[in-house]
Amino acid sequence: MAPAKTATPARTKARPKPDATPKPARPKGARRTTPSPETLAALGPDRLIGLILGETARNPTFKKLVTAALAALQGPDAVAAMVDRRLAALESAQGYIDWQKRRTFAADLDATVTVILNELRPLDAGAALERLRRFLDGGDAVLNRVDDSTGAVQGVYERATDAFVAIAAGLTPAEAARVATGLVAPFTADPFGPLGTLLGDMVPTLAPDALSEIDVALAEAAAGMAKDAAPRSEAAYRRVAARGQILRLRQVIADRRNDADAFIALEREIAPGRENRLSIAQRLLAAGRPMEALDWIRREQEPGLRIVTRADLIAGFDPRGPERERQALEIDILDALGRADEAQALRWTLFERTLDAPMLRAYFAKLPDFEDEEALQKALDHAESFANPHRALAFLVGWPDMSRAAGLVTEKRKLWQGENYAVLAPAAEALVQDYPLAATILYRRLLDGILEAGRSAAYTHGARYLLELDGLADRLAAGAIDPAPAAYRERLKRDHGRKHAFWGLLRD
Repeated sequence: MAPAKTATPARTKARPKPDATPKPARPKGARRTTPSPETLAALGPDRLIGLILGETARNPTFKKLVTAALAALQGPDAVAAMVDRRLAALESAQGYIDWQKRRTFAADLDATVTVILNELRPLDAGAALERLRRFLDGGDAVLNRVDDSTGAVQGVYERATDAFVAIAAGLTPAEAARVATGLVAPFTADPFGPLGTLLGDMVPTLAPDALSEIDVALAEAAAGMAKDAAPRSEAAYRRVAARGQILRLRQVIADRRNDADAFIALEREIAPGRENRLSIAQRLLAAGRPMEALDWIRREQEPGLRIVTRADLIAGFDPRGPERERQALEIDILDALGRADEAQALRWTLFERTLDAPMLRAYFAKLPDFEDEEALQKALDHAESFANPHRALAFLVGWPDMSRAAGLVTEKRKLWQGENYAVLAPAAEALVQDYPLAATILYRRLLDGILEAGRSAAYTHGARYLLELDGLADRLAAGAIDPAPAAYRERLKRDHGRKHAFWGLLRD
């Protein structure tokens, strides 16, 4: 008789904990092939040695780094000797490096700096500084014989300069001062050279007490240049420029010592009659001498040329900026003197003259309680009636007061100029949600400006403006604008139908 079967309990799968979250599956093999200390260790020393030897045979720059690492095992002298051989080769070389060889040459120079920083510096910071100085000292000779149109080689020397300053900053104050003092002679000889810039970069990092010897040496050099004045010549102009750099560096030293009087005396020597009154007033105010600061900030200055550089143009140079900065400092000085009413009057005057929104906000912040609402209405009324409607629109949109901005647009609809797209485009975008008529007026002016001038580079923007106008058309009341949306589109086709590049964008 067969034995009776016993019931076995059903197997249940273990359920995950309620707070457990499934992790995304990692692609198979992804971690194994990513170089990391763990994955490389798995290769074993023999395999790694083979890879390194193979790369040293193919890559001279990598070979130099490996050789330097091996030299470091023998001590700083071995690494220094290796660097010295490369520096000697650079100093004796005279061949021209064209653009085809520039990349390899820049990589080699960069490897030299890397060896100094990664291998020599940990062993002997002083020796690393000496090699960096020697490397930088030969910078002019190297740059004069290389096609460095990309700035790659110059970038290596800038890296070396930054590294020199960083290493010197880690020295003791006395040792850092000794290094800086050793740079005075090359600085006075050529303030614009690779070594000359080092001293200027180091001075702000030095202790104020360590600057006396440097300042005395710079003063003697500047005095010698003043006595050695010569008739107008290229050499004389270079000497004048060098002397100016020396005096400017002495001003940096004066700032490090918080010596406003020394700064002012040097400014008078640099630009007699045309001193930078803003810089002087800033320092006098910081020194707790607001009355003298006010005298300087209000002084009449001899007219002179303002050279606008390419960098100024790229950054959007505002010719009103320097005067606004001067007036803002005058306000701070008046506040420091306790002349709050005069400061407030000047804030309001600046707002009235230029619709300066930050100045108006500062004005409101200084008002007594319950007076700001009346002042705000007065300010907005003034903005609406401002002589320059584009400036007024920019202010009202930025403040913001969109109702007044829309009213200004519709009231002066014929005055808007499409070339002022920096004002009209953001204004139209801000108005499009709640004020379709005002937005339509601005988008039409923007589009008309693009098509009438044939600015093909802006056709993409023009196509977007027309699409915005199509979307606004149904939200306009009948007769709100002339011509009506359909008639406006017909006019565009009639007047600009041959601008196929524009209409092609709409079809796309």
